[in-house]
Amino acid sequence: MSTEQRFDGAIRLPAGTVAVVTGGGRGIGAAFVEGLARAGAACYIADVIDDGQLLADRLTGEGLDVTFRRTDVTDRSSLDALVAACRERHGRLDVLVNNASIYQDLGSKRPFHEIDPADWDRVMAVNVKGTWLASASARELLEASPAGRIISVASSTVHMGVPYFAHYVASKAAVMGLTRSLAKELGHAGVTVNAIAPGLVDTEATRTVNDPGYLATAAERRAIPRIQVPGDLVGAALFLASAASSFITGQTLVVDGGATFV
Repeated sequence: MSTEQRFDGAIRLPAGTVAVVTGGGRGIGAAFVEGLARAGAACYIADVIDDGQLLADRLTGEGLDVTFRRTDVTDRSSLDALVAACRERHGRLDVLVNNASIYQDLGSKRPFHEIDPADWDRVMAVNVKGTWLASASARELLEASPAGRIISVASSTVHMGVPYFAHYVASKAAVMGLTRSLAKELGHAGVTVNAIAPGLVDTEATRTVNDPGYLATAAERRAIPRIQVPGDLVGAALFLASAASSFITGQTLVVDGGATFV
């Protein structure tokens, strides 16, 4: 795993588990892919970047079942094709991780009244609409699964009220609301719907947007005072994907080393 925290095999998923990770080509998504695959899942990387194929090649070379499919989460037909591939090869889909998100492409932070409406729409299209569409495409197979799981990535910025990033923060608040709504709609089928809210994670995206040294400054504010890495989120994802969380739904689990208490 290309992070400081490696999956240690403490959680194993049931044989035959099939998982999809949107935005799984790099960063947090790549950590989710590797963690799920090492836990025994056949994992699909749904992304628009070529890094996804490189990751799939590396993990397949280690004997893991990982497939890359170029997928645009803002396009329902693209997502339907992904789900159809899962159905054709495996006859099932058990875990959907809604990780695809716009962050790196936002550039420098700016006051809310200076945000370009086009940028606002792009963020909402990927972060919110993409989560909704992916969940809608996967719904039928998840309901048929003996243990369907939707795990979406929110953000602790919602609780902190981070300034100069209003479109991103608002989009992640919407993900939390959508999580609660879908939990009510899908609970009858035994599908759990939860979210993970990371803190500021050391990825290529966060290093691009934030000033040098900001990661270290953020680390000093945590109860566990170190920089957060993508692998820190894998345990939470595996827990929510496993039978251990079967009676937990509609919740947002904050994983930020104690920067936020809710």
